[in-house]
Amino acid sequence: MNLLTKSEVFTEDKLFATLDTTVRKMVIGNMPFLMSDTVGFIRKLPHHLIESFKSTLSEVRESDILLHVIDVSHAQFEDQINTVNVTLRELDAMDKTIIHVFNKIDLFRKISFDDLLDEETKVELMEKFMTNMRNQFGERIIFISAREKENIDNLRELIKTEVEIKYKIRYPYKTQYW
Repeated sequence: MNLLTKSEVFTEDKLFATLDTTVRKMVIGNMPFLMSDTVGFIRKLPHHLIESFKSTLSEVRESDILLHVIDVSHAQFEDQINTVNVTLRELDAMDKTIIHVFNKIDLFRKISFDDLLDEETKVELMEKFMTNMRNQFGERIIFISAREKENIDNLRELIKTEVEIKYKIRYPYKTQYW
């Protein structure tokens, strides 16, 4: 969020570091829109906390587009995706446009590929992985490294495309001003 909105929202790679939803204005081209950052999803959350999180996540129901940011370097990232999908179903939000943002792709490559592999093999394995993820999660998918600023322009372009679609539906008379 900080990278996309040029803000300085508190971040920390620590459980329960940020519990509040943060909203920032984002402008791509001359299209302004709001971006909300909700709390992360946690599997096997104690039952008495589940309702608190669901009220925080109600922001999801009001959204037009969801950016599902996934730490692809985490060993159980696919289980985490399933946990999010279960929660989205419970919130009746699976009908939303969802962009899967696989973050930390730089760490994923470092963890996944042996230093002894030649570059051609690494590229081939990476392409197979990306194809597999597209087959599972659709075409609205992107692989980035926020820390290294890798593929961020393509993420912005993907967001812009999806926002334009929503704008044309909601504000058909204003599209001439973009």
